[in-house]
Amino acid sequence: MKKFKQKTNYYQSYSDEFVKSKNQNIKLKENFKWIHTNFFYNVFSNIIYFIFMIFGLIYCKLILRVKFVNKDIIKSDKGFYIFANHTQMIGDAFIPALTIYPKKTKVIVNPANLGIPILGNFLPMLGALPIPDDIHKKMELFDAMKYYISKKQCVVVYPEGHLWPWCTEIRPFEKTAFRFPVSANVPSFCLTTTYQKSKYFKKPKITVYCDGPFYCDNTLTEKENARKLQEQIYNKMLERSKNNNFEYIKYQKKD
Repeated sequence: MKKFKQKTNYYQSYSDEFVKSKNQNIKLKENFKWIHTNFFYNVFSNIIYFIFMIFGLIYCKLILRVKFVNKDIIKSDKGFYIFANHTQMIGDAFIPALTIYPKKTKVIVNPANLGIPILGNFLPMLGALPIPDDIHKKMELFDAMKYYISKKQCVVVYPEGHLWPWCTEIRPFEKTAFRFPVSANVPSFCLTTTYQKSKYFKKPKITVYCDGPFYCDNTLTEKENARKLQEQIYNKMLERSKNNNFEYIKYQKKD
């Protein structure tokens, strides 16, 4: 095995982008739909999702070498939210889905993902819910999230907001994301992706820790509940991040 040479990514702020799609500035079409009730669309979507899951299982097990800890705790008799750190370009599409299969995930994504050649066209069928710029369209997205939660499905949020490949740090969370499970009064869970040194490969092994459920406190206001939920999940993921023991890519703030 060749000697490992660590790469360093330098950043100015936590909003810096390190992964960009070919059509990074793609805009959503005016007639974009977040909710699909057409029978044939949903049948085709289920077929695509099944194929997606087969590929995802192979990719996560053989390529990324992912191990799950406490996966069985992620279950609920109603809809729920999953919060996770954002560190894998392809793996982050599969990891939450594998934790709750055969249930399907709906994942909040940057519209730039739809600009990925070929695959981008299928992402909405695979559960991608892109964030629009227009405030009126954002309300449609929020309504879609409520709809899928009411159907006892799972909505996945990456509260760090930006993909930083192989990052071992838990970055600050966007606060607004935590008001959604509070408003719907549903449980939340978190997934923390961590990296461990491999004996035989340059890239580390991956261990994903599953934690929760985190519930709302009926004695608190909605705003207080959202703040408490954010702190609980951030602190739990920070605790789990101590299980990282290898930096494949180092992230360093510019002076």
